[in-house]
Parts: sequence; structure tokens; C-alpha cells
Amino acid sequence: MSPRKPVGGWSEARLHAWLARRSGTQPILAGSPMHDAACLRPFHGRPTFSSDQTIEGVHFELATPGRRVGSKAAARALSDLAATAARPYALALCVAAPPSVSEAYLRALIRGCAEMGQRFRAELVCGDLAQTRGPLVVSVAALGVLAGRRKPPGRDRARAGDVVLLSGPVGGSPLGRHLRIEPRVLLGRALFDAGARTLMDVSDGLALDLSRIARASERRIDLDCARVPIHADARRLARSSGLPPLEHALNDGEDHELLAALPKSVWGREGPGLQRRFGGLRVIGQVVSGEGLWFLGEGDVEPRRFSGREGWIHGQG
Repeated sequence: MSPRKPVGGWSEARLHAWLARRSGTQPILAGSPMHDAACLRPFHGRPTFSSDQTIEGVHFELATPGRRVGSKAAARALSDLAATAARPYALALCVAAPPSVSEAYLRALIRGCAEMGQRFRAELVCGDLAQTRGPLVVSVAALGVLAGRRKPPGRDRARAGDVVLLSGPVGGSPLGRHLRIEPRVLLGRALFDAGARTLMDVSDGLALDLSRIARASERRIDLDCARVPIHADARRLARSSGLPPLEHALNDGEDHELLAALPKSVWGREGPGLQRRFGGLRVIGQVVSGEGLWFLGEGDVEPRRFSGREGWIHGQG
């Protein structure tokens, strides 16, 4: 078999050599670094996995700096752990890149992923590199640890009488905030410890994600539109789009704020302390008997049901 020469602007062999030089000591590894699979030291708690893809032309443009792309890719997976109240532990990174991408860009991307993980004490321990003819695709899998024995939070666990919380303002993420995701890891755990049964991060649009909670829980959620915190970016984007700021807040997505549902009595007892610690938490609605997501408080308009056509749904034209 004849030796293959590197094709295009980057080489898997050179990147592997670079990774080996920078791997250093990783205390969570029980085995050797740079092995085909990462053997991790035992930990206390229940393993919790998440994974996300970050795709050129969908989640970022190639003009985006590589470090920012890697950071976003890791943050998307870490945000899912936050919505499960899990403590991040380790990351795996897979990259499929066309030959036109430079090696310097891929190095920056890997650094960005590793640095975001390290912020939350999750080491980048393994992954894969492949060349493709298609767009640049970055996939991150995150391993977390859920402590305790309580049933994990789930979008199917909202109950009538729960209040619905949102952790911060939403809308307007396409102006650049979609590249600067801040996983709400500490808040997710604090909400769960306080008694939240349902957690979810807002990735595909506030309205769409709330409707998913309502459907999974077989309950109705009444969203008080007057209480939805609208980000300044949504107001700026509204000036050029012609849409009301509220429409951007409900449907833009990639905010990665946390949604939570918990009993009203629990919020009355724990809410003041949570607001002092984290700020930004706001009651935006309630769970009642019935089905679907309903919008309330839109001026003189009667309550209306969410159509399900807004927000970001892959494959929906």
C-alpha cells in the first residue's frame, strides 16, 4: 500500500502530534492520554450524557474565529448538562473538516472547546478528526455526573400548579450572542436542589421549547407574555426586521437560558434566595390542566394557542 500524502490545508498526523504535545496531565484519566478511547477514573454519582452538533452554515459561518466555534460547540453540550442539573466531568470532540480549512483554524477550534470545558472542570479527553467534502461539522459529547438519588429533572415532569421560570432575557441571539453561550451549570443544580422537577435550556426558541414541555408533561402552560424578559438584542433586531421584539424573544432561539417548572409553594420559599444568588430569574407563566402552550397578556387579544410552526425545527421548510 502506497503512503498517502496529506490532502489540503490540514493533516491529521500533524494535528495528532500537536495534541500529544499539549495533552499534559489529566487527573480524570485512568489510562493513557491519546488512546483510542478515554478510560476515566471512577466518580460518585449517576453518569449523564449529552451531545450536540455545530454545523457551518447552520450554527456559524466559516468567517467565525475557530476558537469561538469550538467554545460554542462545547457550550451547547454543557448547556444540556445544566438542564439536567449534572456536574460536567469530561468532553469528547469530533471534527469533520473540508481540506480548505487551515490547520491553524482547527487548532484554535480545539483550544476553544478545551478552554470552555476547563471553565466547568470538564477535561477534553478524546475525539476524532476526519476530512470531508461537505461543510465543517463539530460534534461534542459531554459526560456529567448527577449527584444524589432524586429522580432527574425532565421535560415530562411539569405538574398543574407549578410556576414556570426563565433564567434571563431572550431574543436577538443572531446578532452575535449565539456565539457566546454561557451554560447555566450552577443555576441548573441550584434549581434542582431547590425542588425543580423540570429543567430545559432554550435552544430552539422560548415558545417552541415551552410547548415541548407542555406536550411531554401532558399539561397546559399559560405563558404571560408581559412577563417575558426581552433582551436588548431583540429590540435592536426588531428595528431592522420589522417584527415586534416579543416575536424575537419567543422564537429566535440559541439563548441557552434555563426554563424550570417547580411547585408554587417551593418557589415562594426558595425563590428569594435563588434570586439573590443568581439574579435574572423570573416567573413567566404557570402549568395548569389541559394541553398545549397558550399565550396570555398580548394586549386586548384573547389567549391564543401556540401553532408549533415558529422557532427552529430542522427539516421544517
